[in-house]
Amino acid sequence: MSSEPPPAAAPAAAAGELAADLSAATISKKQQKKDARKAEKAEKAAQRQQQQQQPADAEDPFADNYGDVPVEEIQSKAISGRSWTKIGDLDDSAAGRTVLIRGATQAIRPVSKKMAFVVLRQSMSTVQCVLVASADAGVSTQMVRFATALSKESIVDVEGVVSLPKEPLKATTQQVEIQVRKIYCINRAIPTLPINLEDAARSEAEFEKAEQAGEKLVRVGQDTRLNYRTIDLRTPANQAIFRIQCQVENKFREFLLSKDFVGIHTPKLISGSSEGGAAVFKLLYNGQPACLAQSPQLYKQMAICGGYERVFEVGPVFRAENSNTHRHLCEFVGLDAEMEIKEHYFEVCDIIDGLFVSIFKHLTENCKKELETINRQYPFEPLQYLEKTLKLTYEEGIQMLKEAGTEIEPMGDLNTESEKKLGRLVKEKYGTDFFILYRYPLGVRPFYTMPCYDNPAYTNSFDVFIRGEEIISGAQRIHTPELLAKRATECGIDVSTISAYIESFSYGAPPHGGFGVGLERVVMLFCALNNIRKTSMFPRDPQRLVP
Repeated sequence: MSSEPPPAAAPAAAAGELAADLSAATISKKQQKKDARKAEKAEKAAQRQQQQQQPADAEDPFADNYGDVPVEEIQSKAISGRSWTKIGDLDDSAAGRTVLIRGATQAIRPVSKKMAFVVLRQSMSTVQCVLVASADAGVSTQMVRFATALSKESIVDVEGVVSLPKEPLKATTQQVEIQVRKIYCINRAIPTLPINLEDAARSEAEFEKAEQAGEKLVRVGQDTRLNYRTIDLRTPANQAIFRIQCQVENKFREFLLSKDFVGIHTPKLISGSSEGGAAVFKLLYNGQPACLAQSPQLYKQMAICGGYERVFEVGPVFRAENSNTHRHLCEFVGLDAEMEIKEHYFEVCDIIDGLFVSIFKHLTENCKKELETINRQYPFEPLQYLEKTLKLTYEEGIQMLKEAGTEIEPMGDLNTESEKKLGRLVKEKYGTDFFILYRYPLGVRPFYTMPCYDNPAYTNSFDVFIRGEEIISGAQRIHTPELLAKRATECGIDVSTISAYIESFSYGAPPHGGFGVGLERVVMLFCALNNIRKTSMFPRDPQRLVP
C-alpha cells in the first residue's frame, strides 16, 4: 500500500472554501434578516399546524367540554332527554338561561389565544357564540383553539349561557350572544368549499358598491350555484324562497278544500301522449310504449266524469320541449284544478280570483320576514292586485297593444314580449299586476277547449298573468264525445290514442272547466325573480339532469 499523500486536490478544496467564505461575507445584512424572518415565520406556521393536529392536551381539566363527536355516538345510540333551543327563538327574554343549540359554523373569528367568536346558523337564523378562556366558565385555551380550527359549515352543538351584547349586532339575525361552556363538532365540512356562502348571498347592489370602490368580489354564476345546489340553498334568500313556495302550495290546498274540492292523484306514467302528439318523455313500460304525463288534464276531467264534482292535484308535470328560457322547465310542480260548471266558465275564473287574492294576502301579511330576506338580495316591488281581479277579453288586450304601437296577428297567440308589454299597459291603466285575459282564438287552444256559443272562432278559455307573464291556462272543456272527437281530428290527433278518454264522456258527463298553474312560476313572478331556476330546488331543463 502506498504511503504517499493523495493527489494535490487539497489546494482546490481550500480555494473553494475560501470562495464560499467570501461569498457569505458579501451577503447583505438585510438579506440575512429577511432569511431569518422567513425561517421564524415557517417555524411558527409549523407550530400552529402541530397545535391544530394534536389532540386536546391530556392535562386540560376542561377537555370533556369540547371535541369531535365519534360517529357511533350519534348513530341513535341513546335518547338523552336534553332540551334543544332553536336559534330563531333566542331573544332577550332568554338572557341568563343556559341553552343547547345546533347549527352550522357560518363564521369563525379568533381574537386572541384566549378569545374567539363563532357565528352559528340554523335555517334563516344566526347567533354569535363567544368563547373566552376562563376556569370559572370551564373554557380552556385549548378549547378556544379547537373552535378556531373548525372549518366553515361544520355542524356543531353548543351549550352556553344567553347574554345581551353591549352594542347591537349587525352580522347576526338574533340580538343575543351565547357565552359558550361546551362545544362539540358533529360533522366537519371539508376545509375548502366549492363556493363561498358569503359570495353566493351578495346582492347586485353590493357588487356595484365594491366595483365603485375598486374592489373585486367573487360572483357565483347560475350554473355553479346549481352544480353545488346544497350549498347554494343555504343562502338567506334561498331559504326564504322555498318557504314562500311552501306557503303558496299550502294555501292552494287549503283554499280549494274550503271550496269542497277533493284532492286526487293521477298517473304520471301513461300510454301514448297525454295531449295527442306533443313533445313527451318516451320510455318503455314492460315492453309497452309509454311516456311521462305532460299534465293531469285528461285524468282530472275523467275524475269529474266519475262524479267528484270538484278536484285538484299537486304533482310533477313533465315537458320535453327544448325550451331554454328564463321561465320554462322540463319538470315542474303543477297545481291543477277541475270543476263542474252550472252556467258559465266564469265560475272557474271566480275560484281563481278568490284563490290568488287569498294567496297574495297571506304572503304579504304572514311572510314579511321571508319577503324582506329575498328583497335584500333580489330587490323587487311588491305585487299590486285588485280585490276583484280584472278580466279583459283577448280582443281588448290586442287593441291595447295595437294602440301602443305593437301589431299582433288578430287570431294569433301572444308571444313573450307582447305579454310583458300588455302587462305594463294593464298596470298603467288599471293599477294591477294580476289580471285575466279570456276568450282566446280557437286556433291557439288545445283540442278539448269549448268553442264560444256566439262565434266558434273563439273559445271559452282564459290565461292569467302576473307582472306580464302567464301563470295559468284554463277553459271550459268539451264534454260531449262527438264534438271532442271532431276537434281532436281537426287538430291532427289520432283519436285511437285517446279513445279511453273520449269514451269516458259517453257515459254521461257534466259541463266542466279547470286550470293549471306552475308553482315555480307563481313564486318567481310574485317575488319578481329573473329566472325560474331560482324557484326550483333542483331544476330540470334541457341541459341539466344533476344534481
